Amino acid sequence: MEVITSPIGLTDSAVKEIMQIIADKQIPAEYGLRVGVKGGGCSGLSYVLGFDLQKEQDNVYEVNGIRILMEKSHGMYLAGMEIDFVEGLNNRGFSFNNPNAVKTCGCGSSFEA
Repeated sequence: MEVITSPIGLTDSAVKEIMQIIADKQIPAEYGLRVGVKGGGCSGLSYVLGFDLQKEQDNVYEVNGIRILMEKSHGMYLAGMEIDFVEGLNNRGFSFNNPNAVKTCGCGSSFEA
């Protein structure tokens, strides 16, 4: 079986939070974590992050034991991105460190590539 290197990475805190969500929400084993982009947001593109079934146009990767689903066409926007989970006084949630983003908005959930 050919192993394809994932174009994205997950920090240890992101992996821990994703595993906790899978356990708490009882996400079925056939689902993977969909990572992608969609049009919209104040900078042109927004991130997609959620659990989904594999679709025909997806590439499938495994990162730290988590099955990642990504539409083949989204790789150019997300290559080299790292997903983190932050838990601070003013902010709690997933953050995206994307080297392809030439401009991001203040909320951190949309970008321009």
